[in-house]
Formats: sequence, structure tokens, C-alpha cells
Amino acid sequence: MTETLSSDVVVVGGGNAALSAALAAAEGGARVRLLEAAPEEERGGNSTYTAGAMRVVFDGADALRALIPDLSDRELAETDFGAYTEADYYDDMARLTQYRADPDLVEQLVTRSHPTLLWLRKLGVRLQPSYGRQAFKRADGRFRFWGGLAVEAWGGGPGLVDALYRAAAEAQVAVHYRAQALSLIADDAGVRGVRGVRALIEGRTVEVRANAVVLACGGFEANAAWRARYLGPGWDLAKVRGTRFNQGDGIRMALEAGAMPAGHWSGCHAVAWDRNAPAFGDLAVGDGFQKHSYPFAIIVNAAGERFVDEGADFRNYTYAAYGRRVLEQPGQVAWQVFDSQVTHLLRDEYRIRQVTRAKADSLEDLAARMEGIDGARFLETVRAYNDAVMTEVPFDPTVKDGRGTRGITPPKSNWANRIETPPFEAYAVTCGITFTFGGLAIDPEARVQAVSGAPIPGLFAAGELVGGLFYGNYPGGTGLVSGAVFGRLAGTGAARFAQEGRDR
Repeated sequence: MTETLSSDVVVVGGGNAALSAALAAAEGGARVRLLEAAPEEERGGNSTYTAGAMRVVFDGADALRALIPDLSDRELAETDFGAYTEADYYDDMARLTQYRADPDLVEQLVTRSHPTLLWLRKLGVRLQPSYGRQAFKRADGRFRFWGGLAVEAWGGGPGLVDALYRAAAEAQVAVHYRAQALSLIADDAGVRGVRGVRALIEGRTVEVRANAVVLACGGFEANAAWRARYLGPGWDLAKVRGTRFNQGDGIRMALEAGAMPAGHWSGCHAVAWDRNAPAFGDLAVGDGFQKHSYPFAIIVNAAGERFVDEGADFRNYTYAAYGRRVLEQPGQVAWQVFDSQVTHLLRDEYRIRQVTRAKADSLEDLAARMEGIDGARFLETVRAYNDAVMTEVPFDPTVKDGRGTRGITPPKSNWANRIETPPFEAYAVTCGITFTFGGLAIDPEARVQAVSGAPIPGLFAAGELVGGLFYGNYPGGTGLVSGAVFGRLAGTGAARFAQEGRDR
């Protein structure tokens, strides 16, 4: 006999978006159950594996201080935070998605970003300036932030997830671990709507009956078969940056119930990831396998040739697309090459113990130590690149400095330095997928849309499984904010729908 549980709202997922939905639903007076597929020690979905960066609107220091009240006067005096306006956010979302992003969803993301982070702070999430990853110290001794991204969660992704689980416990959200959702309970999705979830909880089949359901359990990035089916040949070979539990279950269940698919199903967020990283994320290392200082390098493939403009834009605006470019190279591998003029600018992830690196005092020795590369062609590539560098233009890592190259393809548009000062370092990378861009159609209130175009009663969605926001590329730090914004909307809407159901 199948066991039955009940609640007003059931949330499927265990990361930032799911917890935001659960907490918003609890604020709305709902009794909430949360189904996390992972065991407790791996809880949090992809959120646990992130650095915690959050792209948020702030018009200046006062708006930033509202999010980070312990920001000191000295820090303000020694730091140029700049500003990141709503117009900046709209421009970045439009430009990077080639104007394909759903404008109504983008409006919710942008206008609600700052209020939602204030809400998270009220729930106990501590925020801090992202000095270590998003700022450089200039010659005048002041830090300058670049790329529009100044805020991150204290303790990174793990700190964010732990804070939200503490808040969930205080809100009396019932959390079930090792709880894999199997299907939606939908008596008649077009009329009565979704009435709960069938799940496998600790190996037992359980029906969790509820008046509303929020799906927030990630995309299909951990599903190798789906990656090959939707992203294309070779994607089954990509490393997975985060959790192994994001198998596309939420998307599958909703489509079976009549939901409309939406977004860029052949697109994803994918980055340069250490060549010898494990198949899935390692919580002990977190996001340390990423290698994101490539704007100060040249990147070469196994043939010894460059294949991207490493300095096309700030890292925040290229890193999510360049993983795909690495996957397209022979053997799905590339090398990032630096000399000692810029190695002091490398992020901490280049200094972890689990790194695939070659180091030498000459380029010839470096080529011999770069496994699988055409050394002769690599040396020709470096010589041609060095000759093309516009050395007359000053180098400045805090702005798009225009210090590029002339006469080579692909060009390097910014931050070009001759590779000539030993010791030289090279880092082997492959493709690491973060999350997929295809998913479910939702309206601005996070209600899942049926193929008919009407909302499916009682079904809401948030997080990575939402389609329509990202196409081809992604502004860094948007994922966590999107999850929180639409998670809060979904939870609020689910609680309201559940209340209406009780009143009927």
C-alpha cells in the first residue's frame, strides 16, 4: 500500500531556488514539504557548488550598503564599486542572449533583484563584496570592481545553502532527503490542476498530496543521454560542475502533465574546467576546478592553435560560452598559457592541489610538457601572437583596455601581453557544464504554462528548469539571483493558490 503524506505546498528540489520557494510559501501561511533527491550531506543542488556570486542592481554605495550593512567606511573609501543600474542589467541580458530572452521574465529578474537580496538577508543570508574574484587593486591602492558583479554570499554557495536551510528549519518546512520525485499527481491538469507528487523517499514510494507544487530541481545537465540528445554529439563527454542529481526529472514530469517546453534546448552554461576533474562536482573542491583567468592568457588547442578571442569581454560575459568552444576542440581539451607578467593576477583556483599544470623556464620546455600538443605549431602561434600585440596601449585589468592584437585571427581584443617573461605556466582544461538553458515555459508569476497557453493550475517553477531566460550565453552571477527571484514568486503564488484551494 502506497504511503501518503500531505501538505499545502510541496517543493521539488533542494537548492537556492527551491529553498526560496519553500520559505516564501511558508511566509504565505502554507504548510510546506521540500523533496531533496540528494542525501543530506550532498544537499543544495548546484547552488552548493557555486562561488555564491549574485548579479544585482545597485545604483551606488548606499544601495550596496543596504545589502551589506557591515561594509565599513574604510572599505568604501578604498574601493570603487561603481554602479550596476537596471539599464545595465537589461543591456547585458539582451546583448548576451542576442535579444532572445523573454522580456517579461527579464523585467522580473532585473526589477526584483535588489528587493529579493534584501529579503534573503532578512532570512539570514549574509552578503559580502566579491573582492577576491571581481576586483583588482589599481596603482593608486584602490580596489576597482569590474564586470558589474560586486556581491556574493558569505561562505560562497555552501554558506548560502546552509543559511537557507537554517531559515527553513525555523519556518518549520518539512525537509525529506533521498526523495526523488517520480511524477506529478494531476487529476485533470487542465481543470483541477496538479494535486501533488509521487516520489521515492528513502526507497519507499510515497504520494505527497498538496494543493500546489513548485518544481525547482534543476535542469538536465547531469543526464548524459539527454545532453547528447538535446545539446548534440560530444556533450555526453562533458564534465559536470555540480550535482549528479539534476537529471531533468522536473522538466520530464511537467511535460508529461502537458507543460509547454521553452528556451534554448540546445544551449547551456559551460566553462573551462580542469582536464582531470572528476565526472561530477566535488564538494571538497567546490568550484576550484574552473579556470577563469584566461583573459590574461592565450588559449590553444591540441593542434597548438588559438581558437577564441580570449579578451573579447570581461570574463563574466564570456566564460559561460567558452566551455562549448573547448568541447569542440580535438580531444575536448585546451591549454591556457601565461607568463610571469600576469601570473600574480590569477585567481585562487589556479593554486589548488588538484590542478593539471605545466611549468617551465622556456617556451620550448613548456611545449614539451604540455601533454598531447603539437609543440612546433604552438611555438609558431606564440611568435605570431607576440608580434601582433599592441604594446603601445597601456595594460589595465580593471577596464576593457583596448590593448589588443593586429593582423592575426582570431584577434585578442583586450588585455594582450607578449608571452615572453619566464617562468611560463600552462593549464589543461576541458568543458564543464553548469546548467542547461532549455526548460519549462512560465509566466511572470512563475506559473507553469500548458501547451494551450494557459497556466496549469497549481503548478509553479523556478531555477534552472525555467526556459526563456538564457540563450547561448549568460551574465555571470545571474543564476542564483534568478533562482531566488522566481523561487520567491513561485512560493508566494503557490501559497496563495493553496489557500484558495482550502477555501473552495
